[in-house]
Amino acid sequence: MTITFISNYINHHQLPFSDAMYSELGEDYCFIQTVEMDKERVDMGWGLDDRSIPYVMRLYDNEYECLKKIVESDIALLGWTQRPDVEEERLKTGKPTIRISERIYREGQWKAVSPRGLAAKYKEHIKYRNKAVYLLCAGAYAASDFHLIGAYPGKMYKWGYFPRTRTYSKEELEDMKKERPLQLVWAGRFIPLKHPEYVVRLAGFLRDNNYDFRVHMLGSGEMEADIKGQVLKLGLQDKFLFYGYTGPEKVRDVMEKCHIHLFTSNCLEGWGAVVNEGMNSGCVEVAGAQAGAVPYLIRHGENGLIYRDNSYSEMEILVKDLFDNWEERKYMGYEAYRTIVDEWNPENAAKELLRFARSLMKGEAVPAKSGPLSPARVISLKNPGLWG
Repeated sequence: MTITFISNYINHHQLPFSDAMYSELGEDYCFIQTVEMDKERVDMGWGLDDRSIPYVMRLYDNEYECLKKIVESDIALLGWTQRPDVEEERLKTGKPTIRISERIYREGQWKAVSPRGLAAKYKEHIKYRNKAVYLLCAGAYAASDFHLIGAYPGKMYKWGYFPRTRTYSKEELEDMKKERPLQLVWAGRFIPLKHPEYVVRLAGFLRDNNYDFRVHMLGSGEMEADIKGQVLKLGLQDKFLFYGYTGPEKVRDVMEKCHIHLFTSNCLEGWGAVVNEGMNSGCVEVAGAQAGAVPYLIRHGENGLIYRDNSYSEMEILVKDLFDNWEERKYMGYEAYRTIVDEWNPENAAKELLRFARSLMKGEAVPAKSGPLSPARVISLKNPGLWG
């Protein structure tokens, strides 16, 4: 069985999954990169030496050979390719094809009524609703968007991003978290959708209520100067460590030493791979419900905490409760770790994808019981039902 994954470019979020696929299939697995990575992502530490990766082909270097591979493969995975013409060539073959997509209406499902937009969605998605084309939802709200336009009926499955997994014993995790005071970590681009200002506001609240803590903020972006200015204005500079753009491995090193990971993104965040990374590091997650990763990865009160409706005040209450009851709540960090190493990791994702692909080759579509490739339920952003 040959499987080809076509996407814009390979990055550190896709590499571990692809490595696992290559480990299973060898030369029968291929990743086709359609464009070169943009400078901003390279500057953020996302750059890879893709020419040293044995299974990567570049569409812009050898279009003929890449198109041949795409058309002839038994199974094709279509990510964000930026080449609809290439996708069309594959879809015309009628062979099993699996799309991977985040939300298509992040800014509001009202956009689904646009005649021009709906025509484009028909060409790309709806016309194949009864064909051997399946959807992996890279985010919990993607199923709702596609359900709205009648695409992929009964053919939508859970998916996500799968950063490289680190493994520890329970004792090692406990030892990494011994440092006091409690350490909070936030990682991402300093842009409005990620709400880094929530972290400064929270730090002011904790300081004013005599809690001892440190905050680690990793990343950069358009709001960085303003965030640092807020920290100085509130006299919180002794509570913060700023790292700037930080490579993925360094992010993980910092997370390992921290107790609480704050994830403050809103509905414009399709997934949010730092949630995987924070959970794998044994942090207790405090995360907004609107980002795509949260409903798939976090079970409120079991392996993390979820706040509603992008609400700062609810986030503040959850963090205060953690500080007040740390010994009774810290178990959630270990449960978060288990969620990643037991199920939401690149090796298990590859295993389930291969099992699913083999079922497709037999004319079936057999989902997983839980985790990656399990059925993607249609849930509402306004009422995702994550609190029991």
